[in-house]
Amino acid sequence: MNAIFCSPSRYTQGLHATQSLGGEMAGLGLAGPVLIVTSRSPRTLLEGTWRKTLGDAGFAFSVHDFSGECTHAEVARIAATAGAAGVSTILGAGGGKALDAARAAAADLQLPFVSCPTVASTDAPCSAISIIYSEEGVFEVARLHPVNPVLVLVDSHVIAQAPVRTLVAGMGDALSTMFEARACIAAKRPNTRGGSCTLSALALAELCYRTLLADGVEALRAAGEKRVTPALERIIEANTLLSGLGFESAGLAAAHGVHNALTAAPGTHAFLHGEKVAFGVIVQLMLEGAERAMLDEVLAFCQSVGLPMTLASIGCADLSAGLLSEVAELATVPDGLIHNEPFPVTPRMVEDAIRAADAAGRAFAG
Repeated sequence: MNAIFCSPSRYTQGLHATQSLGGEMAGLGLAGPVLIVTSRSPRTLLEGTWRKTLGDAGFAFSVHDFSGECTHAEVARIAATAGAAGVSTILGAGGGKALDAARAAAADLQLPFVSCPTVASTDAPCSAISIIYSEEGVFEVARLHPVNPVLVLVDSHVIAQAPVRTLVAGMGDALSTMFEARACIAAKRPNTRGGSCTLSALALAELCYRTLLADGVEALRAAGEKRVTPALERIIEANTLLSGLGFESAGLAAAHGVHNALTAAPGTHAFLHGEKVAFGVIVQLMLEGAERAMLDEVLAFCQSVGLPMTLASIGCADLSAGLLSEVAELATVPDGLIHNEPFPVTPRMVEDAIRAADAAGRAFAG
């Protein structure tokens, strides 16, 4: 098995970075017209800046209003809009689902994709993967695309204006990166691109975890005051770049496998991806029999930034035995991510690990 490391062609992050969008795109040889896939809030905040930066660089653009869910139907609608407009580049601006839908449409049309996250809530922006959900918000499939974004541009001023909850959710998603990378390496399982993990991918995953512990609380404080500080810049990078490169080039395991299965529980639909992944990390640690010191370190971090540690904190306070069994079965479907753990995993093991994670979280919270 070859070692494979994948990444976007360019990553740009900084205060008011959107002002350089047109120049960055022109420098990378991209062509217009451009279709921007976005929702109301990012459009209100950024359309004036898009008009100037893209206009100054000679790019005409139009806007597709994202429906709010990354479904097969929404991807088809974006592709139809892009085809009718004769665009040469698709740009996604918003949260992870808007980016995933725009990325999938670009892949279907074999067009270059530009990723402009307006929240640091997931590690999706840098990847070549789209997570497709049903209209009801239940996970359906992960689509793997041939290439990563040509450009990922992250405006830290915009990120600081977003709800603080989105930054915290991004830390929950990033929290899983190191643990899942280590599981895949121990199991000698391939990463998302079918190759083995490089030293650089593991190093990035471990740096991601250390950055969360070092800067998470201070970054949360800055975001609450809508200030861009060095700590916030580092957490934005951890949530977006370090976690993005780490998960795609090292691999995913139980934490995301549990997340995907939990979407079958209706109570979780009000919670963000990274919030459910954070609880999935605790489940993974219980499944692996992690040392108490490591479990306590993760629980302490979750508590310090407000990430979920219990079933109740992801909308499952009254999770029935039947629904728990369904979640465990879904988590262990053939070829599921949980089978990237370095030992066989059964539905009963998942049920027990979920119960143990919930108990540990409740005990730690006091």
